Amino acid sequence: MISRRSFIAKSSFAVAGVGLAKSGISMSSLPQKKEFPIVISTWNHGLPANEAAWEVLKKGGSALDAVETGVRVPEGDPNIITVGYGGIPDAAGHVTLDACIMDEKGRAGSVTYLEHIKHPISVARLVMEKTPHVMLSGKGALEFALDQGFKKENLLTKERKAAWKKWKKEQREFSAKINIENETELNHDTIGMLAIDKEGNLSGACTTSGMGYKLPGRVGDSPIIGAGLFVDGDVGGAVATGMGELVMKTLGTFLVVEFMRNGMAPAKACEEAVKRIASKIPDYQNFQIGYIALNKAGEYGSFCINPGFNFAIKTEDKTEMEDAEAWLKKL
Repeated sequence: MISRRSFIAKSSFAVAGVGLAKSGISMSSLPQKKEFPIVISTWNHGLPANEAAWEVLKKGGSALDAVETGVRVPEGDPNIITVGYGGIPDAAGHVTLDACIMDEKGRAGSVTYLEHIKHPISVARLVMEKTPHVMLSGKGALEFALDQGFKKENLLTKERKAAWKKWKKEQREFSAKINIENETELNHDTIGMLAIDKEGNLSGACTTSGMGYKLPGRVGDSPIIGAGLFVDGDVGGAVATGMGELVMKTLGTFLVVEFMRNGMAPAKACEEAVKRIASKIPDYQNFQIGYIALNKAGEYGSFCINPGFNFAIKTEDKTEMEDAEAWLKKL
């Protein structure tokens, strides 16, 4: 005889199986928790960021703690000139930072146009945890950070100040070029990170100093939930890097997650989000956008507009960089 409790349990399991089948994810393909954790992040500076995140994850720490800890590494490295301390300033010579963080429960926090604080990702987390808001900006974000005990610092290094003065002297106009490995033109290297912890929970973080020599007041996609970062604990997460305006116009990371919700693998979901840009924005080929995505099952993938984007992966078995497929290369 089947008890009521047993009947409910079996029925719930069957319903869950139907839902997974409709989503295109087979129940047999879902990895066990022993295959977690995993962390992925954008660009070469994702390697040391992943290592810091992994130290948290391997000790049983949360994905949320891991992504915050991980992206703090490039934030504090003056040699990474597109994130945090040592970032290229705006046209007026001010280093302004953007960051956001999101967990598997849908909680999110963000800061934009923040000056004088080396680790904007940690301020964003406190916005999430200690305020009823999602985003704080400019002076308000700075005042909040100082109230929370953060130290006010000069983020403009001597090297970046000298390069900015040279740029001003030459009266150069701002240019959002793609994949140009020149310190005064390198405008795309946001650090975005996604992680799954041993419990199977997924979180993400995104932080940047934005485009070099941008117009004062400009904010890109990186701190915007659904543009630079989106996480749904029941599906997966995605982060973006590159020309933020293109991502904002298409709500790129939200789109990637929704594609995954409808059954697409992470790489295919990223490709479809790039195709959306290509179909909607006439001059898209002049810019770079790269997406990375990680689903609840621990599958990851990436796609970009132009060749040259890569991302870092860290699991128990591997630590490596992987090149993303490019849309223009495929045409």
